[in-house]
Amino acid sequence: MTIPNDPIILLSYINTQLRDKYPSLYEFCKATDCDEIEIRNKLYAIGYEYSEEYNKFT
Repeated sequence: MTIPNDPIILLSYINTQLRDKYPSLYEFCKATDCDEIEIRNKLYAIGYEYSEEYNKFT
């Protein structure tokens, strides 16, 4: 699966997917065959970290 490359669009896309379909970032990555570390690093670079408590990047 191809996910957005632009970090801001990626943030919106991932948070929407987590809200609507997946109980965790791990489950999203498993289902879509995406690299969790790559996603975390890309969003960390623009100031966002994954919150397991809220299941979204904040």
